[in-house]
Amino acid sequence: MLSGTRVPADGIPLCVDLDGTLLRTDSLFEVTLLLLKGSPSVVLRLPFWLLRGKAALKDEIAKRVTVDPAALPYRDELLEFLRAERAKGRRLLLVSAAHESIVRGVARHLGIFDDVIATDGATNLKGPNKRAALAERFGTGGFDYVGDSRADLPVWEAARGAIVVSNDARLARRAGARVERVFTSPVRRMAALAGALRVQQWVKNFLVFVPLLMAPEARELPLFLDAALAFVAFSLCASAVYVANDLLDLAADRRHRTKSRRPFAAGDLPLASGLALIPACVATGFAIAYLFLPSVFLGVLAVYLAVTTAYSVRLKHVPLVDVIVLAMLYTGRVIAGAAATHVWPSPWILGFSMFFFLSLAFVKRYAELYALRGEPPELRVRGYYPTDLQLVAVNGAVSGYISVLVAALYINSDRVVGLYARPELLWLICPLLLYWISRIWMLAFRGQLHDDPVLFAITDRESWVVGSLIAVVLLLARLL
Repeated sequence: MLSGTRVPADGIPLCVDLDGTLLRTDSLFEVTLLLLKGSPSVVLRLPFWLLRGKAALKDEIAKRVTVDPAALPYRDELLEFLRAERAKGRRLLLVSAAHESIVRGVARHLGIFDDVIATDGATNLKGPNKRAALAERFGTGGFDYVGDSRADLPVWEAARGAIVVSNDARLARRAGARVERVFTSPVRRMAALAGALRVQQWVKNFLVFVPLLMAPEARELPLFLDAALAFVAFSLCASAVYVANDLLDLAADRRHRTKSRRPFAAGDLPLASGLALIPACVATGFAIAYLFLPSVFLGVLAVYLAVTTAYSVRLKHVPLVDVIVLAMLYTGRVIAGAAATHVWPSPWILGFSMFFFLSLAFVKRYAELYALRGEPPELRVRGYYPTDLQLVAVNGAVSGYISVLVAALYINSDRVVGLYARPELLWLICPLLLYWISRIWMLAFRGQLHDDPVLFAITDRESWVVGSLIAVVLLLARLL
């Protein structure tokens, strides 16, 4: 902990908290996640460090990882206010329970603080400890303090004035010092939660209904209820992986043009809530599978969770393996639907799914590489170089057309003849698929595809037209 001389009585300094106040995040969670990403096995040592106290825990983590202060999410309105105070000649101090190395890094980056007071290896500067340190240095009533939580109440009691950074009106009323200003940052919590869970991505899990839709003889309501439960279980487990991925990729997401707006990267949701969401989603998903669905579905769900976790942690950075795994995960949703309902799809359907979604995985990578045109050739994105653009395009387009070939072979199979009254009408599906696949690749070549192709299709009018026409063809082939 730093020390210094008292300031003159007429020069009241402004002491500013860091975590949750100046930052829209908690630096302890930030560095812990960095540590876990770099050395997952270190999680076993965290409890032993904590037994020695929070100060020791923060010190041990600080010895092993460094956070980039430029990548942290700041409260812009508060930062603008502090710069205005600094311009008036007021003395500013950054006072935080975060480790001294982090606080000094932030202070150097911002360049507006005269000094820092922070946690060292011996003292955790939070609550009463922070109050004692400030009262010793400036005297009771000799400083103003900017804080954000109940942990700051003891500090405000010793301060001359309080600046509160919180949406909680009760906190401002409980502050012992005179409240000079309140900073609020309205956040639509439910919208932020939905964004963290990637609810929009749940549409991919409707693939669990494919076995029932492709088997006209299996239309019982209980089977659709089983498929619906499988959809919920899959969606919850997928959300858990999305949250984990966002927590581990905070620094990279904050440097990205669009990913920087994700709830955890932007600081719209506390990192602690993300760490709670992961086990909650997984436990609920597996509870649904265990209580209501066949045991074989439980096994498929476990394999899916393991593979998608491996993809998020490592496989997404291995070129070619990443797109193959993505295609497998999509096809795995179809298999999961079959496991939940015991309505098993034709091998033709699985083959079509594998090649079709392999094409979409390639087009997603193509769009990412297209944005890097003109960048240095040694620049890599998920293991790919900008010079791989043509190869990715060829592989993706060929995979898409092979999926149409598999569909054509399926239409000509004995199974289809037995299921549809007019199977020859199904040939109309092939040109529709060829059009849609060719169009999605044409948009990618033009640089007009910026989203996940599956999510793009949801909002694309022509994709809805093609999908509706395919549905009409299937219905006519069945009924005529």
